[in-house]
Formats: sequence, C-alpha cells, structure tokens
Amino acid sequence: MTRLWSDCGLTRPWNDADSDFDFAINGPSSTVIVGLIDGKIVASSMVGHDGHRGVVYYVSVHPDQQRRRLGQRLMAEAELWLTSRGVPKMNLIVRGGNDRAVEFYETLGYQVEPNIQMGKRLDGK
Repeated sequence: MTRLWSDCGLTRPWNDADSDFDFAINGPSSTVIVGLIDGKIVASSMVGHDGHRGVVYYVSVHPDQQRRRLGQRLMAEAELWLTSRGVPKMNLIVRGGNDRAVEFYETLGYQVEPNIQMGKRLDGK
C-alpha cells in the first residue's frame, strides 16, 4: 500500500507511512479505502475522524490510472464512510504549490477555507 503512496509522491522521510497505515487499519475511527483493477491496488485513501471532523490523507491514484475518475470515486467512498458514522464535515490538507490537487478537490465541491494550520511534532523528528 505505502508503495503506491510513494509512487504518487505523498510520502515524506519524516513520516513513517507503514506505521500510518497500520495505525489507520487498526484504529476504531479510521480505515484505508482501496481501488482495485485486476486485483491490483491502483488507488487508495486513508480516512478517519475525531468524532467531530473527518480527515482524509494519502489520497492516491497510480500515475498510469489517473484521469479515469478513480480519485472521484475514492473521495465519494471516503465521504460515505464518514457520513455513515455521523461525521458532518471532512477536512483535507493540500501541500502548497500542488495546484492540480486543489483543482481536483474544487471540482468535487471542496473550498479553500481561511484557516491557519499549525502543527507540532511530538515524536522528536
């Protein structure tokens, strides 16, 4: 799974994607959604919630399979997963400069919001 995330340029050296995957699969409020073609994983997203807001991470479609609406279907499944659990809103983060991703999400009804995202590493990295 994390190979797809890497192939799509989503991983970073300071994040352990394998641990992220394991945490999502084993958590009570998160999962990983996959898209298969001929039994091969070609699309995926990690989705979870905190009881108030949902978040989607690692939205990925293999470069050879892009522009086939797989990303749109993946996001619809993530939204369905959250709404079936009573989560009223989903947030997502797009790295600065990734205009193609912003355009994709805007076509699905997502809007750039005037929020400031802040973070702090708790793992010492």
